Amino acid sequence: MSNEMSANKKYPVQIDNAKLASEIDELSFEVLRHGATERPFTGEYTDSDKVGSYRCKACNNELFKSETKFHSGCGWPSFYAPTADDAVELIEDRSLGMRVRTEVRCANCGSHLGHVFEGEGYEVPTDQRWCINSVSLILEER
Repeated sequence: MSNEMSANKKYPVQIDNAKLASEIDELSFEVLRHGATERPFTGEYTDSDKVGSYRCKACNNELFKSETKFHSGCGWPSFYAPTADDAVELIEDRSLGMRVRTEVRCANCGSHLGHVFEGEGYEVPTDQRWCINSVSLILEER
């Protein structure tokens, strides 16, 4: 993850890391606050077809709707668009050296969610794959 939560940036919701760490599991905390990645094909929502809204586990901000979720086979939940453009923040991620990726964070609290990729050929309206860690999400079922 780029710049360990961008320490200087102020988000609408300020997360108390000690409090959050006591409320969620260790992997969720490492993903949300330190940019870790859960192992592929292990996440609760990877193959879920449940209907509802996917929210940030750290601040409950609505991020994605189940209607935009699709099965990409990549090992993580995939969406073709966020609920709203201002629900997420996109950051250039150079953590893999020469390969540049686009990191996805919650725009409300700055928590790491995953990455977005374009032009992979999936038959979705945006030609984007929002590859999001299950442990960064909570599904509010409808």
